Amino acid sequence: MRQFINRKLIMTKNLYLLLIAVVLISGTACKKESTSNKGSGNVTGNTGGTDVPAGAGDGVTFLNGGKSVIFNLYAPSKNSVSVIGDFNNWAANAASAMKNSKDGTRWWVQIDNLDPTKEYAYQYLIDGSLKVADPYTNKILDPANDAGVASVYPNLKPYPAGQTGIVSTFWYSAPTYSWKTTSFTRPDPKKLVIYELLVRDFVGTHSYKTLTDTINYLVRLGVNAVELMPVNEFEGNDSWGYNSNFMFALDKYYGTPNDYKAFIDACHAKGMAVIQDIVLEDQFGSSPLVQMYWNSTTNAPAANNPWMDQANMHPDAVGFQMNHQSAATQYFTKNVMKYWMQEYHIDGYRFDEAKGYTQTPSADEASWANYDAGRVATWTNYNAYMKSLDPSFYVILEYFAGNQEQAQLANLGMMMWNNMSDAGEQATMGYATNPSWDLSGLFYDNDGLTVPGLVDYFESHDQERLQFKNEAYGNSNGTYNTKDLPTGLKRDEMAAAFMFAAPGPNLVWQFGERGYDVSINDANTGGRLGDKPPHWEYMADPNRAHLYAMYAKFIKWKINNAVFTSTTYTYNLGGNFKFIQLLGNDGTDVEVVGNFDVVPTTVSVNFPSIGTWTDNVTGTSINVASLPFTATFAPGEYHVYSNKPLQ
Repeated sequence: MRQFINRKLIMTKNLYLLLIAVVLISGTACKKESTSNKGSGNVTGNTGGTDVPAGAGDGVTFLNGGKSVIFNLYAPSKNSVSVIGDFNNWAANAASAMKNSKDGTRWWVQIDNLDPTKEYAYQYLIDGSLKVADPYTNKILDPANDAGVASVYPNLKPYPAGQTGIVSTFWYSAPTYSWKTTSFTRPDPKKLVIYELLVRDFVGTHSYKTLTDTINYLVRLGVNAVELMPVNEFEGNDSWGYNSNFMFALDKYYGTPNDYKAFIDACHAKGMAVIQDIVLEDQFGSSPLVQMYWNSTTNAPAANNPWMDQANMHPDAVGFQMNHQSAATQYFTKNVMKYWMQEYHIDGYRFDEAKGYTQTPSADEASWANYDAGRVATWTNYNAYMKSLDPSFYVILEYFAGNQEQAQLANLGMMMWNNMSDAGEQATMGYATNPSWDLSGLFYDNDGLTVPGLVDYFESHDQERLQFKNEAYGNSNGTYNTKDLPTGLKRDEMAAAFMFAAPGPNLVWQFGERGYDVSINDANTGGRLGDKPPHWEYMADPNRAHLYAMYAKFIKWKINNAVFTSTTYTYNLGGNFKFIQLLGNDGTDVEVVGNFDVVPTTVSVNFPSIGTWTDNVTGTSINVASLPFTATFAPGEYHVYSNKPLQ
């Protein structure tokens, strides 16, 4: 599960709402689809109203070469809405009063005599007192946080003098990006190896430009997908990004939209897909979706909020939960999905807290994981929509529900995060229990799936680092000690060999490939959510560099050899001696074996056949003259055997 509190925003969500009197969002929508009423119902209507002109999308639609715009806001049950901004000296007047649609759900106005070369800031004034930004904005100005983005976002429009709160902008002549990689084929999901990273901690400049300059590090590692923790606007700057507020705006702390597009373009040129972690389960207090309909008595979203629940439905809820059975929320969510897919050419989403897309209340983790037909229907709907836009688009869910529910979604092509951290930590440390070191969960059939729909990982942004656990708590016997750096790294290597051998997609958390050993909860770096040093100097350590090199081998074997997508396999991953056997359709067979104990063990290995078997780790070979093959394995010894050398 995610952690959400920005360590520089220590106010609670409710106190934040009480202290922030004005919330603003900008809405540029020059290419957005035309508006239709897909609202929440319970609308009084306005028979004397005037409907939004055909072709005008949500937010801002440009007309007349940018000399005119139509503002369009979904705001049922409001009495009046005006648009205020640079173009009218921030004063509501007759010209800026917005017309109400006949069904009473939308407010719109056309503003003329604009300068297409100028960037304008604006807000909506609702019922004469509440100022908010446009929910469809693609850029905000935030007086509390914009000073911290100057190094990565040059020439930012100054915040308008005399105003308060967050404002939105629109700019007809905003710099465009010319895509260089116009044809990109996404990797087969069964061969997907995802590298998850937080831009803030991966490079010291926290910038897309530096990230792009560092891309060859990932190319050499061999991963074929990069997953970025949330990049749309979130509260504050120094954050993991899960405290979302503006879903169409790129957070400025990492750079400009064109910087991000250049990074995606560079990834595609190198054969890597780009996956965005996105938060649509909830919103935080500065979101206009929260602020527009707020009950100050209950300190929660009001009963008539078209998007938000009045109370959260599950035990891990943190922000204000969105009601994904509301038509208004589904309409908004699909527009968000479409925007990033089409505007930024991304290849997939990892949906944070996907199990939270529910309207079934649950008091504990067990009941929350129970089968939920409404949640299944919601994800079936969203998946079908995304696939209608792009059939090869990746849909990855942080789900952790029951096997029946996950299997049903996997059969529709969705992938589930599969947290193997507990078993992985125990295995690398050399402990059999508390909890079990059983790695059987790496295989999708162990979770009741019939397709490889699990994204296996030992580390993620939410989990402790394997090598930290080795050094802090590792097991030992005599001179063999998993707390020793070389020994611990070798055991990390062995665990990786097993993870990458399991059929289906895998995920690597940043710097696990070189044995990152700063605890996720390290107090010296600000605790769980604090900035963590990248320690690029680790690559000068021969043992860490060797681990990186072995990760690269495992990843490239997985991607380049069809046997690792085989559906004919056996495994025994529960004991001290673990093995995976894969039988390939092309005649290539693989046997991965390893001793996870801290003492030697003598075992019998049932290879698929007798003959010569190549040890792809060492480059040597063994002759299997009879079956079973008996051998003694030292603690931490492992091999990746194949009857044909792996490509």
